[in-house]
Amino acid sequence: MLPGIYEPRSPARTVLHQVVRTHLERFLAETAAATEGAGVPRFIEREFRDFLGCGALDRGFARVRCDACRFERLVPFSCKARAVCPSCGGRRMAEQAAHLVETTLPLVPVRQWVLTVPHRLRYRLAFDHALCRAVLGVFIRAVLGWYRRRGRRGGVPDGQSGTVTVVQRFGSGLELNVHFHALSLDGVFAPGADGTLRFHRLPPPSEADVARLVATIARRVERLLVRRGLANDADAIDPLAAESLALAGLASAAVQGRIALGPRAGARVERLGADPDAPWVESSQPLQARCEGFDLHGAVTVAGEDRERLEQLCRYLLRPPIAQERLALRSDGTVLVTLKTPWRDGTTHLCFEPVTLLERLAALTPRPRINVVLYHGVLAPRARWRAAAVAYGRAEAPATSNDAALIAGPAGPAAGPSAAADVSAATAPEPEPASPQPSDPAAGAAPPRRWRWAELLQRVFAVDVLACPSCGGRMRLIATIEDPRVVRRILTHLGLAGDEHRPADLADP
Repeated sequence: MLPGIYEPRSPARTVLHQVVRTHLERFLAETAAATEGAGVPRFIEREFRDFLGCGALDRGFARVRCDACRFERLVPFSCKARAVCPSCGGRRMAEQAAHLVETTLPLVPVRQWVLTVPHRLRYRLAFDHALCRAVLGVFIRAVLGWYRRRGRRGGVPDGQSGTVTVVQRFGSGLELNVHFHALSLDGVFAPGADGTLRFHRLPPPSEADVARLVATIARRVERLLVRRGLANDADAIDPLAAESLALAGLASAAVQGRIALGPRAGARVERLGADPDAPWVESSQPLQARCEGFDLHGAVTVAGEDRERLEQLCRYLLRPPIAQERLALRSDGTVLVTLKTPWRDGTTHLCFEPVTLLERLAALTPRPRINVVLYHGVLAPRARWRAAAVAYGRAEAPATSNDAALIAGPAGPAAGPSAAADVSAATAPEPEPASPQPSDPAAGAAPPRRWRWAELLQRVFAVDVLACPSCGGRMRLIATIEDPRVVRRILTHLGLAGDEHRPADLADP
């Protein structure tokens, strides 16, 4: 497929930019009034203000030029916001998904496990990162333990699996819904007799396996909350309210799908297309189980060689909370959000007052410098088998003696009496064949540590950003301009001062 021609974006003309630009000060004033002047934390206000400057030429830009026809383009800098900006969120999504597929997830089958937690816990996890990591640890230890036991029953006594988990903060209706998407290697790694790491694919879980797993997770999380003095919500101190009453109110309303500010505070967001008489039926999807508000789903799998589908799944996990194409501004000033998939009661759209939409985005904004992509098992940063595991299946490379010793590691304890005793050797999972040599000579080349903007657009959208729209030649970066005085002089000379959000395609200077 031939790549398309890049069209510069115009962020100021999007619905979301118009809403934030018009209603941000009102939102900040209402939150301050509701909290005796405290208002929202600085990092949330900064997220919104940075978004308003995203793609604005007066914040600085890069100059790219076609050497053939001298066509030139000014490319504004991005804001790198983590929740509000769909463009920067989309870039982060594409970059991290490419990184996972190219450098982290080996060429073995992958299963997605999704854990949803009770509403009362979602509120606590939203801004308590230590508690969120602890609950995630309970979930991942249960899943990795299941793989180890399944491996032992299949004749692989010392097998280890690994996971990459994305902590998602939002649901389809922009409600605050902290939940976990874990991509697990659908089997276990174990060293062979020669010390070479081998992958053993395991049989899929049964409905009973998923039910036992979610019950185990629910029981262990409850014990965790008891140890931390959080089991009784009525008696527990709310650290988020102590830190920021405004953020606590926004988060609580967002978890419940309600409005936090204004005359309709406490009411639900308007739904369009909903049938009030629709029965609320429990989901009956395969490999899904519920227990005490916890929901575990493990039916989605991807074959090891299907890297395109795996990258699509990674992008789904890493996607930003909101997409520009799902927003529409109605004549009465309200914002219509189209649901990607209709809800079970028939709801197809949600109608937000502008300030309510900003409430939701504020609640979905994570704290600065908080990791939402986490690695466990053989994929953990310091796991002894990590280097061999992530390279598995990518390219044939002879291991040094030190590598072989690292892979083999110390001998593990002998397997004790268990249900695996009656499993014959004939039922042991067959190890995957040794890493094949890629047919493409360039396939073994190391992927870039950071993906360039042009590479990501080409990879995700099949758009060649460096193709000259005038002559079809190649454009190249000639300068980045950050000094405010130089920026202003250039924009004034080009007649762009005061219209900094307009795409700047320039003729031959």
